Amino acid sequence: MATYELIMPKMGESIMEATILNWVKNVGDTIEIDETIIEIATDKVDSEIPSPVAGTLSKILFNVNDVVPIGTVIALIDTGGPGSVVEPAITEIKTVEAPIQASQPASETKVEPISEKTESDRFYSPLVKNIAKEEGISVSEMDKIPGSGQEGRLTKNDLLAYLKTRSQPQQESARPASIPAQPVQSQIKSAPATSMSGDVEIIEMDRMRKLIADHMVMSKHVSPHVTSFVEVDMTNIVRWREKVKKDFNSKYGQNITFTPIFIDAVVKAIRDYPMINSSVDGTTIMRKKNINIGMAAALPSGNLIVPVIKDADNMNLIGLTKTVNDLAGRAKTNQLKPEEIQGGTFTITNVGSFGNIMGTPIINQPQVAIMAIGAIKKKPAVLETADGDVIAIRHMMFLSLSYDHRVVDGMLGGSFLRRTADYLEAFDINQSI
Repeated sequence: MATYELIMPKMGESIMEATILNWVKNVGDTIEIDETIIEIATDKVDSEIPSPVAGTLSKILFNVNDVVPIGTVIALIDTGGPGSVVEPAITEIKTVEAPIQASQPASETKVEPISEKTESDRFYSPLVKNIAKEEGISVSEMDKIPGSGQEGRLTKNDLLAYLKTRSQPQQESARPASIPAQPVQSQIKSAPATSMSGDVEIIEMDRMRKLIADHMVMSKHVSPHVTSFVEVDMTNIVRWREKVKKDFNSKYGQNITFTPIFIDAVVKAIRDYPMINSSVDGTTIMRKKNINIGMAAALPSGNLIVPVIKDADNMNLIGLTKTVNDLAGRAKTNQLKPEEIQGGTFTITNVGSFGNIMGTPIINQPQVAIMAIGAIKKKPAVLETADGDVIAIRHMMFLSLSYDHRVVDGMLGGSFLRRTADYLEAFDINQSI
């Protein structure tokens, strides 16, 4: 009987290990392809790992709460084929630290599982511990928080809910005794003093908002931003979408929005101006051959996340629609995987979804440009006809492009933006689905 070696998958560029939270399947259980077999946690996200093969779980090599390096064999699955060991076809793994041989019992592995239990003997996942560290929550304080996870485990949601009700005095008491409070002057540095007079509500930034704030300040510090604008006639696209949206949904089971149409135009313009698809490393410009489009999406909390459409240049409008809907839907329910928010080479953000006609977005580092899409509005516009100019009601929209002036000058930035608009205006209203 063939045996498949299930390995701890790579969950992101900087993640080298993960903690086993729960084995969804037990030894002897039948497993289908893509059926969840294990739940793991990293310092960024908690994830469910599906089985890449069908078969029977024959051996579990690590226990719940063990911390395992990526690339390590964690279980064996009998697939029912001729007797052999099937190597996992995963090329993402850069390093494999002391992998377990299929013939070895778990106790013989050279990998030493790292316990994530504290002195109180209560388990905390790396993600929970990382959030607690960011928020200045001590182990003794975490021990007092009720957990809704398996066997009373404290989950990310438990901790975030606790933070919303945590009082300011508790935050001060949670500061480790060995770290003295910093003087106010050193904390605010060059920031202007904030008046506390009047009726004021104090709102502490959550962890994601702090990360976003740091990233935005860093981007403005690193890149000299320049923003260009262009107005686009979207009439043909609006009419085409209105005409085909019911049939499109019936045929493909997908609601077609404007976003995949925007991405398609951006991809075509990037092919014409490939230097826009770059990043900067010191004095080196790295032009990316893969076109991976990030699309900023709002979370229920109000924070933003940027799922990435990998190799968008290899997708047609149908493929883009399915991918956009899938990523956007899972972003709203916090179901994105770490690799799905990494590797972007160019980003778009739809400020029009909030009714804004234009915006000046901040570059998503280390990229060199980001495009904002404004609201589509009906307005009078001048049309050139064979009989002369006329004024007509058209669906108009502003595009704006913020770009890194270290490597993207006005000619490149402006030409790329205009070319994107040209592709949108040249949309074939008679194209079929």
